[in-house]
Amino acid sequence: MLRFGLFGTGHWAAETHAAGIGAHPRAELAGVWGRNPDRAAELAARHGVPAFTEVDALLDACDAVAVALPPDVQADVAVRAATAGRHLLLDKPLALTVADADRVVAAAAQSGVASVVFFTSRFQPNIAGFLASTAAAGGWHTARAVRFASIFQPGSPYGGSQWRRDRGALWDIGPHALSIILPVLGPVTRVAAMDGPRGLVHLLLTHSGGATSTVSLTLDAPPEAVAAEFAFYGDSGVEPVPPGDGSSLTAFGVAIDQLLEEIDAGTRDHRCDVRFGRDVVAVLAAAETARAEGRTVTVPD
Repeated sequence: MLRFGLFGTGHWAAETHAAGIGAHPRAELAGVWGRNPDRAAELAARHGVPAFTEVDALLDACDAVAVALPPDVQADVAVRAATAGRHLLLDKPLALTVADADRVVAAAAQSGVASVVFFTSRFQPNIAGFLASTAAAGGWHTARAVRFASIFQPGSPYGGSQWRRDRGALWDIGPHALSIILPVLGPVTRVAAMDGPRGLVHLLLTHSGGATSTVSLTLDAPPEAVAAEFAFYGDSGVEPVPPGDGSSLTAFGVAIDQLLEEIDAGTRDHRCDVRFGRDVVAVLAAAETARAEGRTVTVPD
């Protein structure tokens, strides 16, 4: 049984992370830590586990961490957890700077812990299968991704998230789009970006093999314009990415399964590990610079 320390107390932490750990036959919740002690106590009580006021105390009580915190806070917790030898089940984006993402990667490598970053779609079996077969087919020239969310409507569980308001769609749902495109078209080498109304950001990406892709994102779409569309274009024609065939909760269960597989086998090469998470952060950071400076930016290795 893998004992998870849960770091975070928001909607995602409660309804996906805590619920997913509680439902998994080989996982158990060891305790909860949050920046708000009252909310941590409330969530912990719901699951009959202790609330912790100190990060290190919860690390001492667990084998692995599940983190659902703002990315800058997550990076610090992940480094402390990896240094303590705790396996990592993290959320996207891994961090808000490449330097912080590199710290997480270095800590995980030095300690040898297993790591998985939860890009939701990558843990939905039909999408994972689609990406594997599409990548194997090859011959893709371009891709298009549209993710229009509407989180600022009354009743949205994410509308009060300050980091999402501060960082916008690029950092919140941009990682989801990149997690679909990169496995097929390969690493991004250059990024151009342009802003639009209602928090829109448009990216033009060049990939290492010469393919290009476009990504359009917003968190503030009119409710009637909410959309999630992905497609690849190439020698085989047009291949739309299917919608996921499971909920975020079931996908999180798959993520736990795959973390356990890494631990059991002693391997450290998961396709969505902290190194992949770091590569996504590098693209997002380059896109942020491209937006601010109005130029095409090279993505560092």
